[in-house]
Formats: sequence, structure tokens, C-alpha cells
Amino acid sequence: MSSIRVGSAPDSWGVWFPEDPEQTTPERFLAEVAGAGYDVIELGPYGFLPTDPIALADALRGHGLSVSAGTVFEHLHQPDSWDHVWDQVADVASLTRAVGGEHLVVIPEPWRDHKTGAPKEPRELDAASWDRLTTGMDTLGRRVLEEYGLRVQFHSHADSHVGYQREIERFVESTDPRYVNLCLDTGHVSYYGGDNVAIIRAYPERIGYLHLKQVDPAIVARVEAEDLPFPDAVRAGAMIEPPLGVPSMPDVLAAVEEAVLPVNPDVFAIVEQDMYPCPPDMPLPIAKRTRTYLAGCGGAVAVGPAALTTA
Repeated sequence: MSSIRVGSAPDSWGVWFPEDPEQTTPERFLAEVAGAGYDVIELGPYGFLPTDPIALADALRGHGLSVSAGTVFEHLHQPDSWDHVWDQVADVASLTRAVGGEHLVVIPEPWRDHKTGAPKEPRELDAASWDRLTTGMDTLGRRVLEEYGLRVQFHSHADSHVGYQREIERFVESTDPRYVNLCLDTGHVSYYGGDNVAIIRAYPERIGYLHLKQVDPAIVARVEAEDLPFPDAVRAGAMIEPPLGVPSMPDVLAAVEEAVLPVNPDVFAIVEQDMYPCPPDMPLPIAKRTRTYLAGCGGAVAVGPAALTTA
């Protein structure tokens, strides 16, 4: 049996930070994500959900939830960054493994502040920085696999040094597939005008994980024209629920079924819709509608505990 196993994440509840007064509570997130019909989640920012493995396992069990992955940011392109990055990775990887997760989603630290949008460093990497990033990610992926048994999935991101399709392709071709593959975030690819289906078909064996997300083409065109920071783009509604934006979810899911499932027969696809900040009553209705829409896409899509898969 092969399937695209669909879950959700704190991001779809407007959660970007371990603690923030504008975010929903962990208890409400867990109750609502289960109530929306999902049974798989990502952990979100380290510290939002309990970091004690026993407490976290109890909270998950109470809502019938399992974990696909933990998430961590990296800045390995910077000199002397390894120890700081590894300390964060070790915490997240240890917790993820303890509650049965299989993956570690690694996101490049944005060159603009993730909350204010203010520039922190140049927007493009020089050759030496690219080499530090790719060799560092290979080392990170190898150690995470050997020490924690988790697969590293690199997530291209808006306002980071790996966002445009040409940068994603360069990263893929410069890293070791034994240790580093892609968390293909469909929204972040489309945010910069990339072709998700083309990436899937070009690198099916490197697609280890998915984030399902859409963007509003009119808003991202304005973002590009005005060079808006990602936090401002999110507040403007750049990320939108399917099927109201791009890319086409049926096209993406069909490409995954055709090209990725033969080499990765049980891939996770986590629904994400960046909404920080958002009213507390906003996420649940969107999550329910999105789950219903994705379940209706058919094929090998498996959403929630009662979902069916195809051979």
C-alpha cells in the first residue's frame, strides 16, 4: 500500500514561536487539529508543545495524534555556526525520536528577521557560504541519521538564501542524497514563482517530505514588486487555503503519486498555512475545509484515521 499521508502543523494555527501572546494555546491546538480530522502533526517551534517526552506523549495520546517530524532552523552558511545549530538540532531530534517521529525538517534561517522583517545579512550567499551550507547540511544529515535515526528534510523558505527554484536546484545538486533531501513546501516554491511539478519530476528520489500550501498570486506579485518581507506578506494574506490559490493541489498530488511514491511509498504531506498572527477562531474552520478538499482529491491521498489508501 502506498499513500500520501496528510497531517497538519501548528503553523496552520498561526504558531511561529514557542511563546507569543498572539498565538493559540498548545491545548487548543491539539484539540482542534484532532477535531479537524487529522491524526498526524509536526511539533512546530521547540517549546510550544511540551518538551518533556512523557508529557508530550501523554498529550498526543489524549487526542489520538502521532508525530511525523520536528522542525529546526539552521544558519550553517555562517562561520563557526556548527555548535549552536547542533545544540538546537539535538534537542529537537531527541524529542522527535522519543515520540515516534521519523523526520527532521531543517529550515534555513531567514536573512530578514522572522518577526519584524528587518534585514540581518545580505540576501545572497557567496561561494564560500554556499560551501559551508551544503557541506554542513551533509554532516548534519549524516549525524542526525546515525545518532537519532531521523531523516533530514531541507525546507526552502521565503526570505532565506534557498528560496528561488534555481537555488533549490543548486542545493539539491550540491548535497548528498544519502543524508539530505527536500521537504518540498509547495507554497514557498510558488511564492518565488517556482514550478513544483517540475521539481517533483526532476528530483523524485529527493522529495522526502511535503508541506502542502498555496499562495495568492496577486499578493505575491505585490510582494515581489515592493520587496515586502515575509511577515508582511503573511499579514497581507499571501498564504491562502486551497483551492483558492496556486499551485494546483491535484497536479502536485498527481505528480507525487506518479513520481515520488514509487521511490518513497509512504510520504508525509503536512498542511501548512502561514497565518501569524490570526484570530483564535480562524484556524479550525479553514483546517476542516482544507482536510475535506484534500480528501476529495482522491488517488493515494490519506487524510485522517478513517482515510483509505490505494495500492
